Formats: sequence, C-alpha cells, structure tokens
Amino acid sequence: MEEAVSKRRDLELIGSLVPMGSRVLDLGCGAGEMLAYLREARGCSGYGVEIDDAQVLACVQRGVNVIQRNLDEGLAIFADQAFDVVLQLDSLQNLRNTEQMLRETVRVGRIGIVSFPNFGYWRNRLSVLGGRMPVTKALPYQWYDTPNIRVTTLEDFEQLARRCGLRVLDRFGLHEGRIVRRLPNLRASTAAFKLASG
Repeated sequence: MEEAVSKRRDLELIGSLVPMGSRVLDLGCGAGEMLAYLREARGCSGYGVEIDDAQVLACVQRGVNVIQRNLDEGLAIFADQAFDVVLQLDSLQNLRNTEQMLRETVRVGRIGIVSFPNFGYWRNRLSVLGGRMPVTKALPYQWYDTPNIRVTTLEDFEQLARRCGLRVLDRFGLHEGRIVRRLPNLRASTAAFKLASG
C-alpha cells in the first residue's frame, strides 16, 4: 500500500511540471498511467509511445492514444515542436541511443521531462561497496535479468545533457513520494530533469 501511495505521489510530482492543457508525448509510456493522469488532472492531450504488446493494450483499455514503436528507431515520425512537453520517464536507461534521444526529446517538444533510477543514491553506493549490484524499488532487477542497458547518476546525466547542448531548467531527486533538492545525487533513488534546447 505504501509503495502504491509513493508511486502515485511521484506521478503527481512529475505531472505538476507539465503545464495545464499541454499537448504531451510520453516516450516509453508503459500502461499509460501518466497520460491518463495528465488528461484527468491537468486537461492535457497527446500520445504515448510503447513497444510492449501488453502495455499497448493496457493504454487502449485506459483510453490513452498510443503508438507502438521501438524508441531506438528515433522520433523522425514527429515534426519539430509538435508537442509542448515530451516525457521520458524511467525509459532512458533502456535505450541504446541516449544522446540522440535526448536531442530528439527537445526537438519534438518545447520542453523535455526525464526521470531515471539514480545509481548515485546512497543505498546503491553501499551495495556496490559491499560487492553487490543494487536491487531496490527503483532498480528492481537482478544484474543478469535487467532491461536496463545502462545506469547513471544525477550528476553524470546533467553533464551529458549539457554536452548535448540542452539547458537544464530544473533538476531534483524523488524518493518515496517526496522531492529531494538537498544532495539529491546522494539522497534520492530517482533523478528528474526538466530540459529545453540550448
């Protein structure tokens, strides 16, 4: 129950970054929970992009517009600035073309909102120090059975975003349904960024 409340609170916190009435593209939208929330709570419209058959079906059942597509193929099907906001929530670590996708995120949208498991979180560091890869709520898989191609920290991602020519409008951590602004790379299990083109 506590985990469901925390997940809902994270949804609301990220959702609050999306301006009311925005046209939204959600990359790796899963079952469409965020788009459904934004539609109901913030009057937004838009599309999700998802590759998994079961998740696409869940989106359709939820009344969320979804395009079945592999994000590693890029976003060439979308025009420049076609959306107000492009979301990339907990999907970046599964992609092969990270730099390209970051640039595409702010090409297709006026702003991009990205979140990912923060490998710099203190419990992850402690686990590695003890000789083990971390298994946490944000990183729930064993190293040999994970969909994550890569892991990163809040600090490393910010460096990459700047190298890609993106402006960081906001950065913070999320942990158990709370925003973490003081020492987020150490104290937050999830990192979140609001980005725009340079």
